[in-house]
This record gives sequence, structure tokens and C-alpha cells, in this order.
Amino acid sequence: MDAERQTSETPGAHTGGQLPLYKEVKRLLTQSLAEGEWLPGVALPSETRLGERYRVSIGTLRKAIDELVAERILLRHQGRGTFVASHDARRTLFHFFHIVPAGGGKEQPETELLSFDRAKADADAAARLDIRQGAPVFRIRNLLRLAGKPVVLDVITLPAARFPKLSEKVFRERDTTIYQLYQERYGINVVRSAERLSAALADRTSAKLLGIPAGSPLLRIKRTALTYHNVPVELRESLVNTAEHEYFSDLGKT
Repeated sequence: MDAERQTSETPGAHTGGQLPLYKEVKRLLTQSLAEGEWLPGVALPSETRLGERYRVSIGTLRKAIDELVAERILLRHQGRGTFVASHDARRTLFHFFHIVPAGGGKEQPETELLSFDRAKADADAAARLDIRQGAPVFRIRNLLRLAGKPVVLDVITLPAARFPKLSEKVFRERDTTIYQLYQERYGINVVRSAERLSAALADRTSAKLLGIPAGSPLLRIKRTALTYHNVPVELRESLVNTAEHEYFSDLGKT
């Protein structure tokens, strides 16, 4: 078999032979990442070694890596190599937090934990998290302030099976971002999110927390955070006071 057409698994074994070879290499790289072979912040082996491992040319390997870099799963550092992306405050701020002062730039929010409870997944959460209805979940409420003002009310739902021994103490006393906690304690790397935006009105509880009159217009953001292979790991519903703030996303920014 031609060296350009070989990998550590038979090309097309999972795709019916319809995908280009670099896509199969990308799948194999992603599988190794999902299995924890290369941890966040760690450099991948050299392109030469990876090319030998998958028995493909450097060009084919680079196309696979290029897509993972474009998806922010991997990061290239000139002269140093290619690294597995890791979560820190900057990455969370620029890639996953999209609320800014009207006409202004991004700033790090101050987060206050309001509640941490155990619950059972309702039909919507079960469908979005790909778990059975009634499965145990953690439900966490956070209030986010920007420049000292309450702006965002978050309700986070996590499947308990994926976050064993998570407790209010662990969550409250973390010295990292939420996604960094997932990554470092549970080996769960959030690589992308899917969001749906809609309008809402503030009820009495959200109005009191956000310091606005009941019935005030809000932006509702429903976000599903996903790890490798598009596996959902977190639901987050955010109510945003847009009187002085707006949603801003620049997908091309690094």
C-alpha cells in the first residue's frame, strides 16, 4: 500500500472511504486527545514523528493539524511546536464570554456563586446533555458583575456522572476559571460551544439580582459546551441586562 494512503488504522474504516485521508488523521489525533494521550498545555510530538506514526506525508499531517488549530483545539507557537490548548482566564474571556460594555472592549467579569444544588435532569436538559431524563445533575447559579455592576445571571447544569465528587466547596474555592476546573480536575476540555439567543423579560428574582425593574427586557443565551467529538458536557442559560451592555463575538480573533 502507498505510504501516503496508510495510517495506524485502515483509512475509511469508520467513514466508508468517503473522507480525504487528512480527515482520518484528524479523527485519530482527536481520539488520542480525547483519551488523554496529550494533556492540555503539552506539546505534540514533532511532525516527523507523527507522520511516521500515521504513515502519511508531512503535507497530509499538516492539513489535519491545521483544522485542529483553526478549531482552537491545538495552538501553534512559532519555533516551539504545536500544543494542546489549555483554558486560562484569557482564553475563556476571548473565546467563551461575549458580553461587553456598549461600544467597549472585553473585561474579566467578577463572579459570585449564588447557589449549588443537586437536581434531576428535565426533558430539555436530558436531550441537550444526551443523558436520560431524571439523571442526577448539578445546578449552579452565578451572578456576574462588570465594573462592579450585576449584568449576567447564569444557571449552569452539569451531568453528575461526568463530574464525580464535585461539591460546592470545590466549585467555590477553585482558583481557576470554571472551564479550567473541568480540565484540570476532571480531564474535560471544552473545545467549542453552541449558542442560541432570544429575548426574555425579567421575573422578580432575576430583576432583584440584576437590580432592574421586573418586566425589563433581557437577552437570554442558551449555551451548550462541548468537548471532543461534539460530546455535550455543560448547559448554561444566561440572562443579560443589555441596558448598558451588548453581545459581541469576533470568531476570527486569536
